[in-house]
Amino acid sequence: MGSSEESRDFWTSKQYATSAAFVPQLTQKVVQYLAVEENDRILDLGCGDGILTAQIASALKSGYILGLDASPSMIQSAQHAYPTLTHPRCEFRVKDCTQLIEGPSRDGAIDGTWDKVFSNAALHWILRSPSTRLSVLEAAYRALKPGGTFVFEMGGAGNVSEIHAALTAGLLHFGCPLETARAASPWFFPSDAWMKNALEGVGFTVDKVELEYRPTKLTEAQNGGLEGWVKLFGASVLDHVEESKRDECVGWVSALLQTIVTREEDGSQWLGYVRLRGVATKGA
Repeated sequence: MGSSEESRDFWTSKQYATSAAFVPQLTQKVVQYLAVEENDRILDLGCGDGILTAQIASALKSGYILGLDASPSMIQSAQHAYPTLTHPRCEFRVKDCTQLIEGPSRDGAIDGTWDKVFSNAALHWILRSPSTRLSVLEAAYRALKPGGTFVFEMGGAGNVSEIHAALTAGLLHFGCPLETARAASPWFFPSDAWMKNALEGVGFTVDKVELEYRPTKLTEAQNGGLEGWVKLFGASVLDHVEESKRDECVGWVSALLQTIVTREEDGSQWLGYVRLRGVATKGA
Protein backbone atom coordinates (compact mmCIF):
# COMPACT_ATOMS: atom_id res chain seq x y z
CA MET A 1 0.00 0.00 0.00
CA GLY A 2 2.88 2.37 0.56
CA SER A 3 4.48 1.94 -2.87
CA SER A 4 3.27 2.76 -6.36
CA GLU A 5 5.74 0.47 -8.08
CA GLU A 6 2.77 -1.15 -9.81
CA SER A 7 1.04 1.16 -12.31
CA ARG A 8 -2.50 0.18 -11.28
CA ASP A 9 -4.13 0.92 -7.95
CA PHE A 10 -5.27 -2.52 -6.80
CA TRP A 11 -6.61 -1.34 -3.45
CA THR A 12 -10.09 -0.41 -2.24
CA SER A 13 -11.18 0.01 1.36
CA LYS A 14 -14.23 -2.21 0.73
CA GLN A 15 -12.11 -5.13 -0.50
CA TYR A 16 -9.68 -4.60 2.35
CA ALA A 17 -12.46 -4.65 4.96
CA THR A 18 -13.90 -7.81 3.39
CA SER A 19 -10.68 -9.82 3.11
CA ALA A 20 -8.29 -8.26 5.63
CA ALA A 21 -10.31 -6.75 8.47
CA PHE A 22 -8.03 -8.57 10.90
CA VAL A 23 -5.01 -6.40 10.00
CA PRO A 24 -5.88 -3.25 12.01
CA GLN A 25 -7.35 -5.42 14.78
CA LEU A 26 -4.10 -7.30 15.52
CA THR A 27 -1.97 -4.32 16.42
CA GLN A 28 -1.86 -4.33 20.21
CA LYS A 29 1.85 -4.99 20.54
CA VAL A 30 3.11 -2.58 17.88
CA VAL A 31 0.86 0.20 19.25
CA GLN A 32 2.17 -0.59 22.71
CA TYR A 33 5.70 -0.14 21.38
CA LEU A 34 4.69 3.16 19.76
CA ALA A 35 3.80 4.43 23.25
CA VAL A 36 1.79 7.41 22.02
CA GLU A 37 2.12 10.61 24.04
CA GLU A 38 -0.48 13.34 23.75
CA ASN A 39 1.86 15.86 22.07
CA ASP A 40 3.58 13.46 19.65
CA ARG A 41 4.09 14.33 16.00
CA ILE A 42 3.85 11.00 14.16
CA LEU A 43 4.47 10.11 10.52
CA ASP A 44 2.62 6.96 9.40
CA LEU A 45 4.13 5.22 6.35
CA GLY A 46 1.67 3.09 4.37
CA CYS A 47 -1.44 4.09 6.32
CA GLY A 48 -3.96 2.40 4.00
CA ASP A 49 -7.55 3.41 4.72
CA GLY A 50 -6.54 5.17 7.92
CA ILE A 51 -8.36 3.07 10.52
CA LEU A 52 -5.30 2.56 12.73
CA THR A 53 -4.00 6.08 12.02
CA ALA A 54 -7.25 7.57 13.29
CA GLN A 55 -7.18 5.35 16.37
CA ILE A 56 -3.71 6.65 17.19
CA ALA A 57 -4.90 10.23 16.58
CA SER A 58 -7.59 9.78 19.23
CA ALA A 59 -4.81 9.62 21.84
CA LEU A 60 -3.34 12.95 20.75
CA LYS A 61 -4.38 16.16 22.49
CA SER A 62 -1.85 18.61 21.10
CA GLY A 63 -0.01 16.33 18.67
CA TYR A 64 -0.56 15.41 15.04
CA ILE A 65 -0.32 12.34 12.79
CA LEU A 66 0.19 12.35 9.02
CA GLY A 67 -0.67 9.20 7.08
CA LEU A 68 1.01 8.58 3.71
CA ASP A 69 0.03 5.91 1.19
CA ALA A 70 0.55 5.37 -2.53
CA SER A 71 -3.03 4.23 -3.15
CA PRO A 72 -5.31 7.14 -4.13
CA SER A 73 -8.34 4.94 -3.44
CA MET A 74 -7.26 4.15 0.12
CA ILE A 75 -6.34 7.77 0.87
CA GLN A 76 -9.68 8.94 -0.52
CA SER A 77 -11.42 6.50 1.80
CA ALA A 78 -9.36 7.71 4.76
CA GLN A 79 -10.09 11.36 4.02
CA HIS A 80 -13.81 10.61 3.68
CA ALA A 81 -13.98 8.58 6.89
CA TYR A 82 -11.79 10.91 8.94
CA PRO A 83 -12.16 14.47 7.57
CA THR A 84 -9.89 17.14 8.98
CA LEU A 85 -12.88 19.12 10.22
CA THR A 86 -13.83 16.40 12.72
CA HIS A 87 -10.38 14.82 13.07
CA PRO A 88 -8.03 17.86 13.27
CA ARG A 89 -5.13 15.81 14.68
CA CYS A 90 -5.09 13.53 11.66
CA GLU A 91 -4.25 14.15 7.97
CA PHE A 92 -3.85 11.85 4.97
CA ARG A 93 -1.85 12.36 1.81
CA VAL A 94 -1.16 10.33 -1.35
CA LYS A 95 2.56 9.61 -1.44
CA ASP A 96 4.78 6.89 -2.85
CA CYS A 97 6.75 5.88 0.22
CA THR A 98 9.60 4.48 -1.90
CA GLN A 99 10.36 8.00 -3.13
CA LEU A 100 10.33 10.12 0.02
CA ILE A 101 13.83 11.52 -0.30
CA GLU A 102 14.61 10.93 -3.98
CA GLY A 103 13.02 11.72 -7.31
CA PRO A 104 10.12 13.97 -8.25
CA SER A 105 7.90 12.81 -5.38
CA ARG A 106 10.25 13.80 -2.56
CA ASP A 107 8.24 15.07 0.37
CA GLY A 108 8.65 17.96 2.79
CA ALA A 109 7.59 15.68 5.62
CA ILE A 110 11.14 14.27 5.69
CA ASP A 111 12.34 17.28 7.64
CA GLY A 112 13.73 16.04 10.96
CA THR A 113 10.81 17.28 13.06
CA TRP A 114 8.87 14.11 13.84
CA ASP A 115 8.85 12.49 17.27
CA LYS A 116 7.96 9.10 15.82
CA VAL A 117 7.76 7.35 12.47
CA PHE A 118 5.31 4.46 12.42
CA SER A 119 4.39 1.73 9.96
CA ASN A 120 2.07 -1.26 10.27
CA ALA A 121 1.60 -4.04 7.70
CA ALA A 122 3.05 -1.94 4.90
CA LEU A 123 6.84 -2.13 4.82
CA HIS A 124 6.85 -5.55 3.17
CA TRP A 125 5.26 -3.79 0.17
CA ILE A 126 7.27 -0.57 0.45
CA LEU A 127 10.63 -2.38 0.71
CA ARG A 128 9.89 -4.69 -2.23
CA SER A 129 12.40 -3.13 -4.63
CA PRO A 130 16.09 -3.55 -3.74
CA SER A 131 16.82 -0.26 -5.50
CA THR A 132 14.86 1.82 -2.95
CA ARG A 133 14.92 -0.47 0.08
CA LEU A 134 17.56 1.33 2.10
CA SER A 135 16.45 4.79 1.04
CA VAL A 136 13.07 4.16 2.71
CA LEU A 137 14.79 3.39 6.00
CA GLU A 138 17.04 6.42 5.50
CA ALA A 139 13.91 8.54 4.97
CA ALA A 140 12.51 7.30 8.28
CA TYR A 141 15.79 8.28 9.94
CA ARG A 142 15.87 11.73 8.35
CA ALA A 143 12.23 12.40 9.22
CA LEU A 144 12.85 12.02 12.95
CA LYS A 145 14.12 14.64 15.34
CA PRO A 146 17.15 13.60 17.44
CA GLY A 147 15.99 11.07 20.00
CA GLY A 148 12.94 10.15 17.92
CA THR A 149 11.85 6.56 17.37
CA PHE A 150 10.91 4.40 14.39
CA VAL A 151 8.32 1.76 15.30
CA PHE A 152 7.07 -0.80 12.78
CA GLU A 153 5.43 -4.15 12.18
CA MET A 154 5.58 -5.98 8.85
CA GLY A 155 5.78 -9.45 7.35
CA GLY A 156 8.95 -11.25 8.36
CA ALA A 157 10.91 -14.16 6.93
CA GLY A 158 8.55 -17.05 6.21
CA ASN A 159 5.39 -14.94 6.21
CA VAL A 160 2.45 -16.59 4.37
CA SER A 161 4.90 -18.99 2.76
CA GLU A 162 2.08 -21.32 1.70
CA ILE A 163 0.41 -18.51 -0.27
CA HIS A 164 3.73 -17.40 -1.72
CA ALA A 165 4.47 -20.89 -3.03
CA ALA A 166 0.93 -21.48 -4.32
CA LEU A 167 0.82 -18.18 -6.23
CA THR A 168 4.17 -18.98 -7.84
CA ALA A 169 2.86 -22.42 -8.78
CA GLY A 170 -0.31 -20.81 -10.14
CA LEU A 171 1.66 -18.60 -12.51
CA LEU A 172 3.65 -21.59 -13.72
CA HIS A 173 0.47 -23.60 -14.25
CA PHE A 174 -1.01 -20.78 -16.33
CA GLY A 175 2.01 -20.44 -18.58
CA CYS A 176 4.42 -17.99 -16.97
CA PRO A 177 8.17 -18.78 -17.10
CA LEU A 178 9.75 -19.66 -13.76
CA GLU A 179 11.80 -16.47 -13.51
CA THR A 180 8.72 -14.35 -14.24
CA ALA A 181 6.75 -16.22 -11.60
CA ARG A 182 9.49 -15.73 -9.03
CA ALA A 183 9.90 -12.03 -9.83
CA ALA A 184 6.14 -11.42 -9.63
CA SER A 185 6.11 -11.56 -5.84
CA PRO A 186 5.10 -8.10 -4.54
CA TRP A 187 6.61 -8.62 -1.09
CA PHE A 188 9.89 -8.50 0.80
CA PHE A 189 9.86 -10.47 4.04
CA PRO A 190 13.23 -9.91 5.73
CA SER A 191 14.75 -11.72 8.66
CA ASP A 192 15.31 -9.99 11.98
CA ALA A 193 19.07 -10.08 11.31
CA TRP A 194 18.66 -8.34 7.92
CA MET A 195 16.49 -5.63 9.43
CA LYS A 196 18.82 -5.00 12.38
CA ASN A 197 21.81 -4.63 10.07
CA ALA A 198 19.89 -2.36 7.67
CA LEU A 199 18.62 -0.07 10.43
CA GLU A 200 22.07 0.24 11.96
CA GLY A 201 23.49 0.88 8.50
CA VAL A 202 21.43 4.06 8.06
CA GLY A 203 22.30 5.32 11.55
CA PHE A 204 19.67 3.95 13.92
CA THR A 205 20.34 2.46 17.32
CA VAL A 206 18.20 -0.69 17.38
CA ASP A 207 16.27 -1.11 20.62
CA LYS A 208 14.51 -4.31 19.56
CA VAL A 209 13.77 -6.39 16.49
CA GLU A 210 11.67 -9.51 16.94
CA LEU A 211 9.93 -12.19 14.89
CA GLU A 212 6.61 -13.71 15.97
CA TYR A 213 4.87 -16.65 14.33
CA ARG A 214 1.21 -15.67 14.48
CA PRO A 215 -1.25 -17.91 12.61
CA THR A 216 -4.10 -15.68 11.52
CA LYS A 217 -7.71 -16.61 10.85
CA LEU A 218 -9.08 -15.47 7.51
CA THR A 219 -12.34 -13.57 7.31
CA GLU A 220 -15.59 -15.41 6.77
CA ALA A 221 -17.38 -12.54 5.01
CA GLN A 222 -18.94 -13.06 1.60
CA ASN A 223 -16.22 -12.58 -1.06
CA GLY A 224 -13.61 -12.82 1.67
CA GLY A 225 -11.87 -15.93 2.98
CA LEU A 226 -9.04 -17.56 1.05
CA GLU A 227 -10.17 -16.51 -2.43
CA GLY A 228 -10.76 -12.95 -1.26
CA TRP A 229 -7.25 -12.84 0.26
CA VAL A 230 -5.68 -14.18 -2.95
CA LYS A 231 -7.57 -11.68 -5.12
CA LEU A 232 -6.70 -8.70 -2.91
CA PHE A 233 -3.11 -9.32 -1.86
CA GLY A 234 -2.16 -11.26 -4.98
CA ALA A 235 -3.68 -8.79 -7.44
CA SER A 236 -0.39 -7.63 -8.91
CA VAL A 237 0.79 -11.26 -9.18
CA LEU A 238 -2.39 -12.26 -11.02
CA ASP A 239 -1.74 -9.45 -13.49
CA HIS A 240 0.82 -11.78 -15.08
CA VAL A 241 -1.98 -14.17 -16.07
CA GLU A 242 -4.15 -13.57 -19.13
CA GLU A 243 -7.11 -11.49 -17.94
CA SER A 244 -9.71 -14.04 -19.04
CA LYS A 245 -8.00 -16.71 -16.91
CA ARG A 246 -7.39 -14.77 -13.68
CA ASP A 247 -10.50 -15.98 -11.87
CA GLU A 248 -9.61 -19.51 -12.88
CA CYS A 249 -6.11 -18.99 -11.49
CA VAL A 250 -7.55 -17.73 -8.18
CA GLY A 251 -9.69 -20.86 -7.99
CA TRP A 252 -6.73 -23.10 -8.82
CA VAL A 253 -4.51 -21.49 -6.14
CA SER A 254 -7.31 -21.65 -3.56
CA ALA A 255 -8.05 -25.30 -4.35
CA LEU A 256 -4.35 -26.15 -4.00
CA LEU A 257 -4.30 -24.54 -0.55
CA GLN A 258 -7.68 -25.75 0.67
CA THR A 259 -6.57 -28.68 2.82
CA ILE A 260 -3.40 -26.88 3.93
CA VAL A 261 -5.08 -23.83 5.47
CA THR A 262 -8.38 -25.38 6.63
CA ARG A 263 -8.78 -26.72 10.17
CA GLU A 264 -10.65 -29.98 10.47
CA GLU A 265 -12.43 -29.16 13.74
CA ASP A 266 -14.48 -26.24 12.43
CA GLY A 267 -13.60 -25.54 8.78
CA SER A 268 -11.95 -22.22 9.60
CA GLN A 269 -9.06 -21.10 7.38
CA TRP A 270 -5.73 -19.85 8.75
CA LEU A 271 -2.56 -18.48 7.15
CA GLY A 272 0.93 -18.71 8.62
CA TYR A 273 1.62 -15.08 9.33
CA VAL A 274 5.08 -14.18 10.64
CA ARG A 275 5.36 -10.66 12.02
CA LEU A 276 8.58 -8.67 12.21
CA ARG A 277 8.43 -5.84 14.75
CA GLY A 278 11.04 -3.29 15.67
CA VAL A 279 11.86 -0.15 17.59
CA ALA A 280 14.87 1.94 16.60
CA THR A 281 16.09 5.31 17.86
CA LYS A 282 17.78 8.23 16.15
CA GLY A 283 20.73 9.45 18.19
CA ALA A 284 20.61 12.77 19.98
